[in-house]
Amino acid sequence: KLVEVTSSLLFNYFPFFIIKMDSSALFFTFSAAIIILYFLRCLISQRHRVSSKPPLPPGTMGWPYVGETFQLYSRDPNVFFASKQKRYGSVFKTHVLGCPCVMISSPEAAKFVLVTKSHLFKPTFPASKERMLGKQAIFFHQGDYHTKLRKLVLRAFMPESIRDMVPDIESIAQDSLRSWVGTKINTYQEMKTYTFNVALLSIFGKDEVLYREDLKRCYYILEKGYNSMPVNLPGTLFHKAMKARKELSQILARILSERRDERSSHNDLLGSFMGDKEELTDEQIADNIIGVIFAARDTTASVMTWILKYLAENPNVLEAVTEEQMVVSKSKEEGESLTWGDTKKMPLTSRVIQETLRVASILSFTFREAVEDVEYEGYLIPKGWKVLPLFRNIHHSADIFSNPGKFDPSRFEVAPKPNTFMPFGNGTHSCPGNELAKLEISIMIHHLTTKYRCVYHLLYCLFSTFIRVIYFISLVIVLIRGNFIITDGQ
Repeated sequence: KLVEVTSSLLFNYFPFFIIKMDSSALFFTFSAAIIILYFLRCLISQRHRVSSKPPLPPGTMGWPYVGETFQLYSRDPNVFFASKQKRYGSVFKTHVLGCPCVMISSPEAAKFVLVTKSHLFKPTFPASKERMLGKQAIFFHQGDYHTKLRKLVLRAFMPESIRDMVPDIESIAQDSLRSWVGTKINTYQEMKTYTFNVALLSIFGKDEVLYREDLKRCYYILEKGYNSMPVNLPGTLFHKAMKARKELSQILARILSERRDERSSHNDLLGSFMGDKEELTDEQIADNIIGVIFAARDTTASVMTWILKYLAENPNVLEAVTEEQMVVSKSKEEGESLTWGDTKKMPLTSRVIQETLRVASILSFTFREAVEDVEYEGYLIPKGWKVLPLFRNIHHSADIFSNPGKFDPSRFEVAPKPNTFMPFGNGTHSCPGNELAKLEISIMIHHLTTKYRCVYHLLYCLFSTFIRVIYFISLVIVLIRGNFIITDGQ
């Protein structure tokens, strides 16, 4: 309307002005009229584009800058997300950890972000973590480089590759259990040591024994700085972590040099990286080895800790698992190692692992970032906003799993519907080491139930639970610290 009125005035009265003006004034007046019309049209066009965009999802953004971060951390984060979902539905907005976010909590939405339109949502991590793991690590990339790395990792972790590792993983599990006998242990910390040693085995093969202590010493310093402020000043966690990171790179460089001198093939992750025809650089190999240790350690240790808790709380399930494992044990000769085939004779144990992954939901959510404006279900996800698929909300949905708060392994006697069970993520960035994780858990459960028993240490807190939400990462790991006594026999 504004353009029409302005145009009418100009064209109706312009001849009158022409009569009164000389040629110079006429030129400037005409030019001004054209410019005014142009800017008016641009203004109207811009308003039209803005009004034609879909609305943001429902929700609240909280206070300026801090958003709703305090509400998130002042109580159980799962309660925060569940209450938001109940009020606003499966797609809602909020502002946490310094970022505007869209939370999604339906299988369809998770598939949209992680699979169908995954190219529109890139993984995102805090700057400190990216610098410590290394910018060439698989987590931080999409496209051809990510595809190439994923193939190399999968080649090392596929069942055909890890089946020969069973006796070595079993040896690590037995050594761990023997060291715990008669002592009060912090379950989670001891499981972290176990999974760290298995991770080194999967990366370096038998060579891991030579470098285990040096790698462990450096990595333990490095991990303390993962979520620190990226201030590289002497004495800070970040500074210590970066110093340890540099030493880790030097150790890995020595290992690479020795492998090249050997000129022999190795059926482990390092062998897969070094055997690539296009050849990864030493920096790329180091970044991805450190990244794999990071991914393989804490989450698997958390799962095993939760398994102990749920078995202790459900003695009938523990008894059934023990019976299943005793059948496997009795089929072996004295001192005979487990085989890959033996681990496939543990269906109940497998369901216990699955149900633990569902109930505990170690991977409660993951972070993505929209690389452009995206429309979903009639809502706008603006470019640059974080998008969080809430796996825990999906795993605890009564519409998907009946009585979701109950620990019930029998529910996995029937396979869950697609995109309703995502303990290892989904899509191209799902965990490529899930088979190895399930294998090392099964082996530990086998020996723990057939040769040992673990009981609460009554002189200490039976189970102190706490939640540690790590700043701006793809995982929220819920940890349980338990004080157990490990003893021989039943």
